[in-house]
Amino acid sequence: MSGGALPAPDGEPRCPWGLATDDYLAYHDTEWGRAVHGDDALFERLSLEAFQSGLSWLTILRRRETFRTAFEGFRIQAVAAFTDADRERLLADPGIIRNKAKVDATLANAEVLAGWAAGELDELIWSYAPDSATRPAPRTLADVPAVTPESTALAKELKKRSIRFVGPTTAYALMQACGLVDDHLADCVARGGGRARGWPVRFRRAGGTPGAGGYLPR
Repeated sequence: MSGGALPAPDGEPRCPWGLATDDYLAYHDTEWGRAVHGDDALFERLSLEAFQSGLSWLTILRRRETFRTAFEGFRIQAVAAFTDADRERLLADPGIIRNKAKVDATLANAEVLAGWAAGELDELIWSYAPDSATRPAPRTLADVPAVTPESTALAKELKKRSIRFVGPTTAYALMQACGLVDDHLADCVARGGGRARGWPVRFRRAGGTPGAGGYLPR
């Protein structure tokens, strides 16, 4: 799909993917593209983006609370201490994505990150945020890239430092979700956190009415 922002039932324009379901609208309006900091918070996003690979983000979003419970809130030190019994528990949990490669990557990544200094993951990820002045606001979904030089470099550095299951596309999805880039469309009310329109952070229900949909967070 290559369309621009579309009006939601409240009359405000949104990125088309945000109108597909109420879950997406809430995520679009209050989370996607807003700055995320903190090692544990970024570990959660990194892990969930990896679990999303090959699936729709909606699948992950609707299971996120179950993921958080299963992975002890994605606290790095807690996950790094998981045992073989915990791994078997995760692989038997119908509330998450029971993919062995993804589960093993998450556990292995926690073990690696547990050895990093406090704030090191945050500093590393944010060091790849591009200069916003060099990025024109996308006007249509066709203007939003799937991979950038920065995401490719970030994925390469993470791999070099033994972080698994994060390729350039997953790295860019992380950058979008955590606010390193603002890929809300130029006319979207949520662009810039909604500040340009004086728009408060809130969730307006779509009333179950789908929009043009189809383009979803990667």
